[in-house]
Amino acid sequence: MTALPTFTLAIVGAGPRGVGVLERLSANADGLLGDRRVEVHLVDPFPPGPGRVWRYEQSPLLRMNSMPEDVTVFTDDTVRIDGPVRPGPSLIEWVRKVRAGTLEYPVPDDVRAEFETLASTDFPTRRLQSRYLEWFYRKVVAELPHGITVVEHLATAESIDDDETVRLSDGTTVSADAVVLTVGHLDAVPDSRERELEAFAEQHELSYYPAGYTADVDYSAVPAGEPVLVRGFGLAFVDLMLLLTEGRGGRFEELPCGGLRYRPSGAEPVLHVGSRRGVPYHAKTGYPLRGKPLQLPRFFDQRAIDRLTGPLDFRADVWPLIAKELAWAYYTELFTGHPDRVRMDFAVFADKFADLPWGTSEMDALITAAVPALEDRLDLERLDRPFAGRRYDSGEEFGKAVRKYIESDLARRADAHHSADLGAFMALLSVIGQLPTLLATGRLTAASQVSDMDGWFHGFFSYYASGPPPRRLEELLALEDAGVVSFLGADISIAADETAGTFVASSASHPDTVAARTLIEARLPEASVPRVSDPLLRSLRDAGALAEETVPDVDGATLPSGRIATTLSDFRLLTVDGSPHPRRFAVGPHTSVRSAGAFTRPRTNAISFRQNDALAREILRLANP
Repeated sequence: MTALPTFTLAIVGAGPRGVGVLERLSANADGLLGDRRVEVHLVDPFPPGPGRVWRYEQSPLLRMNSMPEDVTVFTDDTVRIDGPVRPGPSLIEWVRKVRAGTLEYPVPDDVRAEFETLASTDFPTRRLQSRYLEWFYRKVVAELPHGITVVEHLATAESIDDDETVRLSDGTTVSADAVVLTVGHLDAVPDSRERELEAFAEQHELSYYPAGYTADVDYSAVPAGEPVLVRGFGLAFVDLMLLLTEGRGGRFEELPCGGLRYRPSGAEPVLHVGSRRGVPYHAKTGYPLRGKPLQLPRFFDQRAIDRLTGPLDFRADVWPLIAKELAWAYYTELFTGHPDRVRMDFAVFADKFADLPWGTSEMDALITAAVPALEDRLDLERLDRPFAGRRYDSGEEFGKAVRKYIESDLARRADAHHSADLGAFMALLSVIGQLPTLLATGRLTAASQVSDMDGWFHGFFSYYASGPPPRRLEELLALEDAGVVSFLGADISIAADETAGTFVASSASHPDTVAARTLIEARLPEASVPRVSDPLLRSLRDAGALAEETVPDVDGATLPSGRIATTLSDFRLLTVDGSPHPRRFAVGPHTSVRSAGAFTRPRTNAISFRQNDALAREILRLANP
């Protein structure tokens, strides 16, 4: 029998997601590839494994916001996939094996000290994570079955011809039979409002930095000693804060009584930061659960989703189920981990809780009767908008309130007395895993899906569950105490003052304003196919070979989401006429098949692993029909 020609697959994007797909191709090959050979071309200007975001060549000041015990790139027996599970070490397990000499890895000198001292509850540098991802990639390649080979291209993919020829920035081409785009976050050109601010800055010789990935932006021109307006108080701000302070020669000192003092170098600007909430993301918790194991999902599971009848409004119809799920996990931990702080047997509370809808007076009465201390009750509205409706006489008074808020958050996240917060965190992770099931029903209204689920809810998730290490908020307080950072307020507004020729910031929290000649958008760009800046995605879009997702509404209308349009079942790219491309695929957080990060907490049945496995199996079936 004549041997089939080699099947050539181009994976554009060789970070954790691209390598995760490669690992699943390897794992599934025995059952699906047969005698067909596959040559995988990994295309990325950054090193395979870490890719762009986790590349080794970035500031050593930048850290992960996850503990090494909560990071893995390996499937385990909780992951519900059709392919074989191939377990492996989490980040901390890998470090321990390297330390013990049971796993050979050449540790670079500039992370050796971190390797030697890293504990399971530390927050590693991104450089250390980069080494873990590099090792994972090398392990995957070393263990590829006989029928799969890999070719690396340290270049940018710029276009794909109709015959699947991928043209690269170094002048070479890859003649592919299929292409997978593992695109990650979508870089974007400025939107209309940002262009207005850019034009104003150019007219008045100001500095404006539109939304972008902080580690990729050159902030060297930000002037020392001058006020700088910063819009955004999430992880992008935390990175910016470090780069413009400690990264410019300042240093943090431990105080004998606890806390930090910042010693300025004199090269720092003065950062005035504000956002919609006016506060930073919550710090990560520093303790384990103390009560009985959580049974999740409980109230936001397949059955509950199936019972929902459309059209659905996310806030009115879905959020009460999610809120009840968060509260269930929160109160399970409170009752079973801290029984001295409740007035009711947990079994009795659980039965009554299960029968009551969230947000009703009966549910409120049950919680009030069972949980005497106000601080022990879960208030999701206050969590979401802690300063909503509160106005202070001055920016100074607001700053004092924010400082107290951050100090309280740090104390709460460091004290196992409040481990119920971790229960709610675990429930949020469970909810994220159930959202694809909700989307598959097609019952959400388009506006609610785009604005409420993709917008508000995912923002709330990041704010509550994906915040910085506690040390970063301690550093924020030290910088505020040193006069290097001040807090602008909630619902921040930026105006272009033509008369003064400056940017002016105001907020809903107090009447004071701040003027500055520099404005920084401390956030990632929103997903936007119309504004995408990547040359490959732009060329595919302009050719009609890649489309923006349009979310169908119940009345037949559609609403654009900004995401790359793909099929939900097999990740195929959709063209502008709605047709799935037979040989082009895309996977990642900003496609129709939404997902979280490419690596995840162990033993959580992560969506990304399930997606990688399903995509790999589809490709192998294409290679060996």
